[in-house]
Amino acid sequence: MEEYLVFNHKQIISVTMILFAIIDIIGSIPVVIELRKKAGHIQSEKATLVSLILMILFLFLGTQLLNIIGLDVASFAIAGSFVIFFIAMEMILGVNFFKEEVPETVSIVPLAFPLIAGAGTMTTLLSLKSEYATQNILVGIVLNMIFVYFVLKNVVLLERLLGKSGLNILRKAFGVILLAIAIKLFRTNTGI
Repeated sequence: MEEYLVFNHKQIISVTMILFAIIDIIGSIPVVIELRKKAGHIQSEKATLVSLILMILFLFLGTQLLNIIGLDVASFAIAGSFVIFFIAMEMILGVNFFKEEVPETVSIVPLAFPLIAGAGTMTTLLSLKSEYATQNILVGIVLNMIFVYFVLKNVVLLERLLGKSGLNILRKAFGVILLAIAIKLFRTNTGI
């Protein structure tokens, strides 16, 4: 029992770095700023907590949850790719697809899901589970969520540092990157 609960620092670092790359909260800063403009504010605590809960639930129950509702991981990833695709198109073209968005819910959709705890993150969690001990994955998730919270909490400061033209350039550039991620997710999971 004691051996099972031993934390492996190498595994924790690996998991943390993998999840950091997948979540890519730094790359999502322009999206977060855009969402904050629409909603008036971002509920950092709520977005982080919902993301944390989603990731932990998916770590333990992901495959079973998808099986219960008759979905496989690939279908889940494809659905996430469409949401990411539309967010990317908004950023690139300046067109609003999420016009009916209620300000209170912007912290959950599309911020907590699919930007933070999206299909890529969930799929990665399922694959990490086969390689790493669960307690090390949990520590990696928590460390990432602390960083996500810090970024979300300081988005106004980051917006000031980047300036209007800097944000515009970042928004377009990361829109293209998000578009590429959406297409990659789609292609990987459809086999096209």
